[in-house]
Amino acid sequence: MAELCRQSLHLSPIYALASRRPMLVVVARKSSSSARVAAHQTRSHRAAMPAGQPHAHEPDGGGASHRRPQSPPSLPAEVVPAFAPPESEDEESWVWSQIKAEARRDADAEPALASFLYATVLSHPSLPRSISFHLANKLCSSTLLSTLLYDLFLASFTAHPSLRAAVVADLLAARSRDPACVGFSQCLLNFKGFLAIQAHRVSHVLWAQQRRPLALALQSRVADVFAVDIHPAAVVGKGILLDHATGVVIGETAVVGDNVSILHHVTLGGTGKAVGDRHPKIGDGVLIGAGATILGNVKIGAGAKIGAGSVVLIDVPARNTAVGNPARLIGRKNGEVEKDEDMPGESMDHTSFIRQWSDYTI
Repeated sequence: MAELCRQSLHLSPIYALASRRPMLVVVARKSSSSARVAAHQTRSHRAAMPAGQPHAHEPDGGGASHRRPQSPPSLPAEVVPAFAPPESEDEESWVWSQIKAEARRDADAEPALASFLYATVLSHPSLPRSISFHLANKLCSSTLLSTLLYDLFLASFTAHPSLRAAVVADLLAARSRDPACVGFSQCLLNFKGFLAIQAHRVSHVLWAQQRRPLALALQSRVADVFAVDIHPAAVVGKGILLDHATGVVIGETAVVGDNVSILHHVTLGGTGKAVGDRHPKIGDGVLIGAGATILGNVKIGAGAKIGAGSVVLIDVPARNTAVGNPARLIGRKNGEVEKDEDMPGESMDHTSFIRQWSDYTI
């Protein structure tokens, strides 16, 4: 009996892989050497499997007892971000292979993370299953069960390929724009801005399906866990970067275009108790600096830049920069517009409007 107790305390990461259903909590205590051996054995086993095929112990492997998530009813194209399915499939496969390779490397290098990485990434046959599992663990509570959330996320990602394409676009955006992002797996596992956006996409689908109490409950959990408050009705494009993300608030009728970068403590809010269409509309490629506040049904044109700490109450034309409180436009010399320059939301250039300090006047 004592020997059985001792064995039960030394759970291998392989144990997580043997479950017919993704495990939601994995406890691992083992020596560094045994973790490396387990990682090597599992890596060798996976190398023998055809790429992209589910493993025998995964739910897709034919487990009759596994309750498959039901696909929600189809939605109009405008509800979810548009993205070409063939391109989505190619990029999704490539990004997922990168994530798995990074996870294997990190499991070998840091045995303390081996169980976490196997349970969250390496035990799953696809990116939708991995992110559904991870979000379910992050957002569950004593009354909002992780199993329920897992089925909810997986059903949405499975039914709507454009949601999966948006996940990939967001991963690529974080990797290319954030110098602190050293890999796709780091973004998937640790960047709360990325995770908050993916949870919002699912709550937006629920809102469009008239499952509004559940959408609002999910919004509340995202706000509690990630300190990011995005109303389920808000429309958010793809290629979004919420850098640091803490304190971001996006209101009900707000619209955020593609390839937008938003830093922490940004508010896209209303101006009072007015109802109806009352929140900002953010164009493609916009960069919004830390602490900026944009209020009312105003339009921020494509490629515009909002300086940190600015308060914007009126429209900002495309390719212009607004700074200050209240914000005013910082024009280019002679009104020139450099059409071929990078979009600020992608270049993350916060200071190009300052040619010389003597030019920096409000």
